[in-house]
Amino acid sequence: MRSALSTARTVLTLPVIVIAMGYFVDIYDLILFGVVRVASLTELGLEADQITSWGSIILNMQMGGMLIGGIIWGMLGDKKGRLSVLFASIILYSVANFLNAFVTNVEQYALLRFIAGIGLAGELGAGVTLVAEILPKELRGYGIMTIASFGVLGVVAANLVAKEFDWRNAYIIGGILGFSLLVLRMKVRESGMFEHNLSEDIKRGDFLSLFSNRKLLSKYLKAIAIGIPLWFVVGVLVMFSPEFGKALEITEPVTAGQALMYCYIGLAIGDFGSGYLSQKLRSRKKAFALFLFFSVLSVLWFYTLHGASADTFYWSCFALGVFCGYWALFITMAAEQFGTNIRATVATTAPNFVRGAVVPITTSFIFLKESYGILGAGAIVGIVCFALGIVALYYTHETFHKDLDYIEA
Repeated sequence: MRSALSTARTVLTLPVIVIAMGYFVDIYDLILFGVVRVASLTELGLEADQITSWGSIILNMQMGGMLIGGIIWGMLGDKKGRLSVLFASIILYSVANFLNAFVTNVEQYALLRFIAGIGLAGELGAGVTLVAEILPKELRGYGIMTIASFGVLGVVAANLVAKEFDWRNAYIIGGILGFSLLVLRMKVRESGMFEHNLSEDIKRGDFLSLFSNRKLLSKYLKAIAIGIPLWFVVGVLVMFSPEFGKALEITEPVTAGQALMYCYIGLAIGDFGSGYLSQKLRSRKKAFALFLFFSVLSVLWFYTLHGASADTFYWSCFALGVFCGYWALFITMAAEQFGTNIRATVATTAPNFVRGAVVPITTSFIFLKESYGILGAGAIVGIVCFALGIVALYYTHETFHKDLDYIEA
């Protein structure tokens, strides 16, 4: 048995620390629009009713960029290496976020969020793949848990920065943070498992094989579906928390930045807890199932808050975050299900397809709210998302003990 100190020394290597810092910046930039949505769109001249509709459009543009970027970076990660993605993606999203500070209309805003989305898509998948391949199999869950737990605190930073600085300066700070990380990235080495499998006879990064091979397609769709409930919670319930606050007749005005901060503090705790639980139970599925069950209960609590105080509403957002804090577990399971020659493609595209699912999720939500109202539309979309996740998890194979040094034929 390893001691806690020995485990910490093995897990907290330079790659894990640097990738965790990278994911921190990634989350800061990813969530910043949600934090400054109202302030930035108001300054750009939009009326109150336009802020919701244009906010949804810009968010969808960002998430659509992540869908495209996930495919590009995933294939590049398997063909050229995990480090190439970690360098190129951070440069792209740092430039886009810096330029976001100088937009003068919503069209420019949407375009730059789309470009930023492409860049943001590469960070987590490449980092998780690298860590999964360099750590011993019995400890890789701890490494990915560390990355996700620290990374999601980027939303706390985004909220605090947005409170202290103008929204334009908040974007500039995000760009500067990204460029600062490039220096540390230069000291990280490529995965030995990837280099070991560098052969002209091995087809690497073949994204289309995920759809042409029935077995791979089944695994891939299930890997994506189990993560969808999380982004319903973040992309609808928390991102549109001011609108839900009004519908629930919360006694004080609710701000998206505060709701997101509470939710993401919860996500950090949940990511640590779900990852740690999966290590102790020696089962990814059992830990995931427990968190999914309690996340359903936390959504039900959210819907009972009619007339509650803003503080109670924010604590509900915290609970949503804690019990939807299985992002690290989700990424771990996706990476562990596929061979080295396509692992980065899956680990990068799967989370970005989940994030990209925000597009149909929010579009459906906006469409349904005209007929069913904010609360009814959220309930309908939520039931569908959780049903997909529960069914997919039931049919997903356990991956805790799986040896990752193999290729997909």
